[in-house]
Amino acid sequence: MTEAIHPTGPTGLGHTVRQVLLSSRPLSWINTAFPFAAAYVVTTGRVDALLVVGTLFFLIPYNLLMYGINDVFDYESDLRNPRKGGVEGAMLDPGMHRTVLISGVATALPVLLLMLVLAGANPWSWVVLAISLFAVVAYSAPGLRFKERPVMDSVTSSVHFVSPAVYGLAVAGALVTPDLVALLAAFFFWGIASHAFGAVQDVEPDRQGGISSIATAFGAAQTVRLAIGFWLLAGLLMLVTDWPGPLAAFLVIPYILAAWPYRSISDAESERANNGWKRFLRLNFFTGFLVTMLLILWVVLR
Repeated sequence: MTEAIHPTGPTGLGHTVRQVLLSSRPLSWINTAFPFAAAYVVTTGRVDALLVVGTLFFLIPYNLLMYGINDVFDYESDLRNPRKGGVEGAMLDPGMHRTVLISGVATALPVLLLMLVLAGANPWSWVVLAISLFAVVAYSAPGLRFKERPVMDSVTSSVHFVSPAVYGLAVAGALVTPDLVALLAAFFFWGIASHAFGAVQDVEPDRQGGISSIATAFGAAQTVRLAIGFWLLAGLLMLVTDWPGPLAAFLVIPYILAAWPYRSISDAESERANNGWKRFLRLNFFTGFLVTMLLILWVVLR
């Protein structure tokens, strides 16, 4: 039996900064900052200090907290995962673990406090933010580890991306309507589908590391089919929103097509789903552009 080799690498301030930034998944920054900014701007129609500070918080500190905690406490299992060590997850030297955790708290706290001051007395927004930050910690932190509770892992991951939008709506004083609920539900199911599909490629490394997930519980093929079903449900929900919302229903089609070839994949070959996951990551930029265009159209038609 071969022992896990703990990698070591260069040291120095530049290396430390690069490792901390890599741990925050720069490729995913937009996935949490954009929902907040879009929800706030569309609701208020203005650009102000709260928008800037809130976008900054959900752009970098939020992701450094979320993914930094994940990279630190998933270190042993990540050693067995060939995907780790790049944009899909940093392979942090153990000596960097404390630095990453401290950096997450140190960058998040001042921005978070300023955001709370700018938002003022808004109890609903406090509740939403508390749930969001709890989900960030609970996903990977020892004693909670929601990521190892099948189905709860995908639900919690979706909360990571939907909650910034809900917070933006809350601080902006958005009126809760059936249309808005349908839109947020669609986003939520899209998030569940995305996490579930992403877990498929890690079935074997997770099992070897003794980690449970929605994919290890249901198997690779069934999880892909669940993801396709949740994407389809997200699209159907968008059909009942006000115009031009129904146009967004078509945006789930590329995701379904990306996952479709893996609907019968075996657990032993689940690593092949990484090709579909890479397409998913590229699709997010294309979809984000189209969502932005739809938001602009909605503002023009309002």
